[in-house]
Amino acid sequence: MERLVINIPNSKSSLVKQILKGLGVTIQKESVSDASAYKKKLTKVSTWSEEELNVFEESKKAFGDLKPEQW
Repeated sequence: MERLVINIPNSKSSLVKQILKGLGVTIQKESVSDASAYKKKLTKVSTWSEEELNVFEESKKAFGDLKPEQW
């Protein structure tokens, strides 16, 4: 199946949709994003302190100091 995005003048929209539906085309509703809902989701994102991030830096340094064993 192929996806196609078209811009239709408002005055012809219902006619074009009717024709396309008659041909078996599925029409997706345009998703309207709500800015306030998006902002609420962002406020729930956790933040990490510098101290918590230091653990990753220390681990990266420790991993970098590893030497491969000689056989």
